[in-house]
Amino acid sequence: MTSSKAPTGGKPGRGAIFAPELDQPVPYMRRTREWYLALGYDNPYVWAHYIDVPFTPLKKPLAESKVTFITTAAPYQPDKGPQGPGAPYNSAAKFYQVYSGDTSEEHDLRISHVGIDRIHTSMEDARAWFPLAALRDAVAAGRIGGLTPRFHGAPTNRSQQHTLDIDCPEIFKRCREDGAEVAILIPNCPICHQTLCLIARHLEANGIPTVVMGCAKDIVEYCGVPRFLFSDFPLGNAAGRPHDPASQAETLELGLRVLESAIGPRTTVQSPLRWSDDPDWKGDYCNIDRRSPEEVEALRAEAENARIVAKELREKELKKKAAAGGGA
Repeated sequence: MTSSKAPTGGKPGRGAIFAPELDQPVPYMRRTREWYLALGYDNPYVWAHYIDVPFTPLKKPLAESKVTFITTAAPYQPDKGPQGPGAPYNSAAKFYQVYSGDTSEEHDLRISHVGIDRIHTSMEDARAWFPLAALRDAVAAGRIGGLTPRFHGAPTNRSQQHTLDIDCPEIFKRCREDGAEVAILIPNCPICHQTLCLIARHLEANGIPTVVMGCAKDIVEYCGVPRFLFSDFPLGNAAGRPHDPASQAETLELGLRVLESAIGPRTTVQSPLRWSDDPDWKGDYCNIDRRSPEEVEALRAEAENARIVAKELREKELKKKAAAGGGA
């Protein structure tokens, strides 16, 4: 008589095929901590973390709702160095104040200013991180009632207090001015995910339902948001696979379904879409163990230079804002 009990222990039963250990969400918090420690940064970054999470139910069907969206992508600045496909990390292309864009116009937004996965993301198709086209299609199909006149760009300052005190209220003010009834947030880098989580929490606490569509599961769930669509893709592709309109449309549709179906905070839904059948890409991002000593030394110098450039740019922007009477 054969047993019907499932096999136990470390070995699969006959005929069972287990996924490779690497094929799980990338541990971005651990990876970035180890990465920057190896580059000489002695104080590990402290990520935002909450127990309580605000939650606002949808007030009416999405087909009758006005939707806004929030991005961490930056407007292209021709005088700020390489920002196109294959561009290296470019701290000079950062922005430090909230901006807004007209949803009826076309926009050239780039992500060279943040720490996306440059090994597996080419930055060739902006629709992979900026879903304006997919949202317009959703309006045309009657899936959502309409778009607000503006979308909004959130700066990814590493000061959580600045995000909470300055950027969150500013973005909420603009959303309210535009009559936004729902907000979709699309982050890119690890810090981008934290920034948009903080903004989602603020919007939700003030009555606007949100969904974060992102790729860094550990960061989003550690912070705590009302609704999260997790796409297990390399950073920089939160709106779908590049050059794949069907993937982009499906990713948006999944995000809308999360908005409709969540019954409470901390609702996470994982997209069934896969980046690749080979999960080895998950082992590359900020993995110091895959870098040679020579590469680490070069990266250390590069990181320090980027830090100096970003600091100088931020100070310049803050002085400009103060001179214009905008405060810090």
